[in-house]
Amino acid sequence: MMDLVKAIGLGLVVLLPLANPLTTVALFLGLAGDMNKQARDKTSLMASINVFIIMMVAYYAGQVVMNTFGISIPGLRIAGGLIVAFIGFRMLFPQQKAHESPEAHSKAEELEQEPDTNIAFVPLAMPSTAGPGTIAMIISSSSTVEHGVNFPGWVVLVAPPIIFALVGLILWGSLRSSGAIMRLVGKSGIEAISRLMGFLLVCMGVQFIINGILEIVTHFPAN
Repeated sequence: MMDLVKAIGLGLVVLLPLANPLTTVALFLGLAGDMNKQARDKTSLMASINVFIIMMVAYYAGQVVMNTFGISIPGLRIAGGLIVAFIGFRMLFPQQKAHESPEAHSKAEELEQEPDTNIAFVPLAMPSTAGPGTIAMIISSSSTVEHGVNFPGWVVLVAPPIIFALVGLILWGSLRSSGAIMRLVGKSGIEAISRLMGFLLVCMGVQFIINGILEIVTHFPAN
């Protein structure tokens, strides 16, 4: 049981900085200003379910995509590291707010024309929560698991769905409490937390790149 708790804790530590629910909260508040409470609650639930589905598909179908296109694990780690580091740099030195992104602008225009437009999938679930960095991390993790980890087989089988469900649950709770969170933390607090997570992502991305290069060097030693 302790192995399961460790695996879940590790998964949450890796995914939450990438998912960054607080940024999604700010985006949600920017787009859902005219929604009533029932519509907000429904959107929060659907966004969380969409995030869970996206993560499950990325984890279980990612390896098939890799094999189809002949992508190696070191290549995936380096590419994933570059994406994660890039996202981290954007969070450290933001050029635009979450509600100013192209996806948010597009949905804001749709909401003006059609108030019932669904924002649960785009942009709340993707790309705000389960974006390219999150998906790359999940696919990389699935490849690492397949090639051996220090956890028992049953933990490897059970932990991923629980981790993804917990991320969705955290997002759901954050969106349901978005007003209270914004009043408590404020925009400056969210920006500070986002920059801290951005720094962690840069470190993680660089480490992924190092691991990928080391794996290439190990498998192809100099003659």
